[in-house]
Amino acid sequence: MGTDESLATAARAGLVRDIEASGAWDADPEWRSAFEEVPRHLFVPYYYVAVPGGYARMWGEDPDPARRARWLRGAYQDAPLATRVRDGELMSSSSQPSLMAKMLVELRVGEDDSVLEIGAGTGYNAALLAYRVGSGRVTTMDLEPEITESARTHLAAAGYAPTVVTGDGARGCAQRAPFDRIIATCTIGAVPRAWLAQCVPGARILAPLATGLIVLEVRDATHAEGRFLHTPAYFVPLRGGGHPPGEPPRLGGLPRRALRDELFQFLLTLTAGRLDPQDALTLWHGENRPVRERFGVTVNGTDAWAWLDDPAGPYAWPLPE
Repeated sequence: MGTDESLATAARAGLVRDIEASGAWDADPEWRSAFEEVPRHLFVPYYYVAVPGGYARMWGEDPDPARRARWLRGAYQDAPLATRVRDGELMSSSSQPSLMAKMLVELRVGEDDSVLEIGAGTGYNAALLAYRVGSGRVTTMDLEPEITESARTHLAAAGYAPTVVTGDGARGCAQRAPFDRIIATCTIGAVPRAWLAQCVPGARILAPLATGLIVLEVRDATHAEGRFLHTPAYFVPLRGGGHPPGEPPRLGGLPRRALRDELFQFLLTLTAGRLDPQDALTLWHGENRPVRERFGVTVNGTDAWAWLDDPAGPYAWPLPE
């Protein structure tokens, strides 16, 4: 058996065209080469697709040639792939490539930057980073030994050797610090202070928060500030010593139109436990359905808060330490 390399090459070229059409790397087209060269199928030797009642596994060693071809084509779709499922719950995934491209562009990586990735996943994102800055400047970590071990295997198969660490991502990776860039591929409920302490002044942190992507500019070991990107983002939560996302608010009495609105869901998630849903609705109407880019986050010592329009303005909500 084995992979049909001509089919893999054609499928990868199709993925690159899809990402380019999305405009994901318009601001930094050098990322195109990374997606052209890094073979995604080596990082997803199997994945799961939703079927009635659960998931079905697609894998590259399937004895059926038609199913192997389907696995390979699926590996290069511009779509997230479920890679670990436990008791019917999604534990890990390979993110949608065009979203990965957008996040990598927004990270604004320089060729000499040292990068920490929180959430090793399949290793694919670490390989893209290693292609851009070199394996020696990339560290990727995850809490689950099973995930880091498979990431090492995938990276070696593809010819990349970033440092892969098993540990609590909320604590960062002090032994590899300092970092110029930190990127998380899992949702955080708070900004881990260890990340700031392990960054150089002027570093950039990009992480999913609520249902958006926050980009923080680090001033020093205890101060950072930034705004959300326009892009919606849904990731599995960070596991470990970090704060999980807040409990979902009780939504009884809210109009269906608001509940179906993706931006209102963002506001509810960002302010869960700190702003009453009805007050959130009043704010949402009063500010004419505020977009994500109007929101931001400030970390100042032991204090951290989310805000609308202005860190010192009237709309601010504390975040956990």
